Parts: sequence; structure tokens; C-alpha cells
Amino acid sequence: MKILVVEDDRKISSFISGGLKQAGFTVNCAYDGEEALALAAASRYDAAVVDIMLPKLDGLRLIEAVRRAGINMPVIILSARRSVDDRVRGLQAGGDDYLVKPFSFSELLARVQALIRRSTGQAELSCLTGGGLTLDLVRREVRRRGAKIELQNREFALLEYLMRNEGRPVSKAMILENIWGFDFDPQTNVVDVLVCRVRDKLDKPFKEKLIHTIRGVGYVFKVQ
Repeated sequence: MKILVVEDDRKISSFISGGLKQAGFTVNCAYDGEEALALAAASRYDAAVVDIMLPKLDGLRLIEAVRRAGINMPVIILSARRSVDDRVRGLQAGGDDYLVKPFSFSELLARVQALIRRSTGQAELSCLTGGGLTLDLVRREVRRRGAKIELQNREFALLEYLMRNEGRPVSKAMILENIWGFDFDPQTNVVDVLVCRVRDKLDKPFKEKLIHTIRGVGYVFKVQ
């Protein structure tokens, strides 16, 4: 799957593209509207993430030009503008979804995946399962061996991220970026604290452990 990221702030662009690459996507970046239009015309993309405030050609005019050219890739608009009128203008210009800054990468990733599934006719994924554990993405419920486990929002987001990467170790930096965002202090121990809380709720009452520490690397959700 190939994603076009259009964002003139290189720190935000790097944060988005890095997270998408870690999620398995191929990513091209553009830093102004004209560059983005040229890339969209030259290659097929499965989706695009487009900022509104761009040099040379702003995000709305870029999307309108893409639609006039008959390019049907799904587009998620990023904007600091929160009003309903701004969202309506974005969708009327040809955007498929609208995400307000600042945002969580996990939400952006979920929206990208949902747009791609809809555009390709794939069924929406409603549950993640493994090791007797069920994570219901619609009801936001977690059960293990039938027992309900109450998780706070970030605990749920961590478990979802680990389960989506089942069997693949993820680093603390990856968790930090995906759960808290690109501008969070990388020296904090919040990842360790969050993992510990989820383990206490998820693994402590059961013999089989699902969240494992990979020394020097990070953590992995693995069914033994």
C-alpha cells in the first residue's frame, strides 16, 4: 500500500511518514501543493494525507485539482481549523475525511486504514483476537476468556497497537509516537508505566502471558 503525505512542516511530515512506514506502508512526501499534484499525477496512491496550509498551492485547491484530473485516491485532510464550516469546505473540495490538529497517530492510522478498506471494498475489521483475548473495536471492550477487562483510553490504544503488530516487536519510541504523538518528551517513562498498567490488568490474572519484553528492543504481543 502506497501513501502520499503532503505537509510542509517537516517535523510533522517525518512523524506521519515514519509511523506509516512502521505500519507497513510505502510513503512518499511532498512539502508543497504543486509538488504533491505532480506526484499524484505521476503515480497511483492508495490514500493521501493532506495539510490545508501549504505553500504554492493550498490543500483545498490541491484536492480540487486532483479530483478534476480524475484521481480518485482517498484523501484525509489535516487542519488546525476546527469549525464545522471548515470541515464542510474540506469535504466539499473532495476530501474524504477531516482530522483536526493536534492529533494522535493511532487515530490517523485507523482512519487511513478505514478509508483504504472502503475504497477497495474490504470488510471493516471490528475485532482483534489472540490468546483467548478479544478486543472489540466497535464497542471498545476487552475480554479475556470471557472476563471483561476495563481499560482506559490510552491502555486500549496500546493494546490495539500491540495486537495489530502481533509477533512483531515494537520499540518504546514507536509506542510513544503512536500513542502520544510526535511532540511528546522522548525521555519520559510513560511507556513503561502504561505497559505495566496494561499487564496488571491483562496478564496478571492469567498463567499465559501475552505482552512480552524484548530486552534492548521494546515489547511484543505474542501468543505462545
